[in-house]
Amino acid sequence: MATTTEAPMTAQRRTPDSTLLVLLVAVVLSAFSLRTAVTSITPLLDRVSDDIRFGTGVASVLGMVPTLMFSLAGIVTPRLVRRFGLEHIALTAMVLAALGLLTRSFSTNVPVLLLTSACALAGMGIGNVVIPPVIQRFFPERVAVLSTAYITVLQLGTLVPPLVAVPLSQAHGWRISLGVWAIAAIAAIVPWLVAILRRPGSDPHAVAPAHTTGRVWRSPVAWSLALMFGCTSLNTYAMFTWLPKIVTGAGHDAAFGGTMVSLFAAVGLLSALFGPQLAARLSNPAPIVVGSVVAFAIGFSGLLWAPDTATVLWVIAAGLGPTTFPLALTLINLRTRTAAGSSALSGFSQGVGYLIACAGPLLFGLLHDATGGWGVPFAFLAVTVGVILVAGLRVSRPDMLEDTWG
Repeated sequence: MATTTEAPMTAQRRTPDSTLLVLLVAVVLSAFSLRTAVTSITPLLDRVSDDIRFGTGVASVLGMVPTLMFSLAGIVTPRLVRRFGLEHIALTAMVLAALGLLTRSFSTNVPVLLLTSACALAGMGIGNVVIPPVIQRFFPERVAVLSTAYITVLQLGTLVPPLVAVPLSQAHGWRISLGVWAIAAIAAIVPWLVAILRRPGSDPHAVAPAHTTGRVWRSPVAWSLALMFGCTSLNTYAMFTWLPKIVTGAGHDAAFGGTMVSLFAAVGLLSALFGPQLAARLSNPAPIVVGSVVAFAIGFSGLLWAPDTATVLWVIAAGLGPTTFPLALTLINLRTRTAAGSSALSGFSQGVGYLIACAGPLLFGLLHDATGGWGVPFAFLAVTVGVILVAGLRVSRPDMLEDTWG
């Protein structure tokens, strides 16, 4: 029987090149669909709330649903992968995403809106966890390159929806503006189906069983990555949810607010292009962590004290802050030796991390409502940025999960 450390190369050897190409297409198409349910709705919250009738409290809950579902997916997905295999769970993820995106556009009340959003985001959360071990198992010699491609396309899927959400809504209504993103998820279903049909019988690519994967929660590598990932996501989703309101509150219109969300995500695209490659070349990527913290500080200070002037500059700076997000996704594979380790670290860091991130949109909104201003909410974010610095410096050390989880 092959050992766990041999599994990635064994899986790659027995997978034909044509199937590897199909899997690559599946990864890329899936990556585009992993955030569309989040950023397609935030610029339209006022329009949707006017139609369905809800206030700031429901908007805060909607902002929390993505991180909550991503957290739950992080907890359950590694077990599902061990039982059913990577491709089958990736296919399930895209089916859930497509179903949720499509049905959400027909929402007529708050419970249906929340339920359909949760369905779409559950699928996207499962996809978040599955893609890194897919890359580790099938493309072990191209982890940095394919991580760059994956994260870049993910960022494209983050920035495009808010850019076109308001124009689409003005032309065709908010339901079309939300539902159109189901097309991308449906397209991602096809290559996963092809990959599965090309391999009749049981899934030989399932990640190693639980008894070979150690106890990930005992590893300082895992906890440091989870804290960095979680606090980065907390800040990111707080901005996705509340940046339009901050901008419109400073005197700009709704379309400009949507554009700023898209700009925030677009800057993340730049991070995705250089972050994984730079992380792979640095034995200790601490400078990336420090640079991200400085960028957060500049952007948040500007949005707090001068949101009506140089808004674009502050959003660009704030958008550079989440460079620790592609860094965290890349470190999932750089801090593990096997697909089993990658799956365990991916699930743990995203499960714990997104649970932490749930506090971002909710507390930011509640603190704003309680104080009537943005000072206390941004102070809350400043504390979490400090956590990013401490945890990020720890996980930057070149320690491997498999050496620390016993």
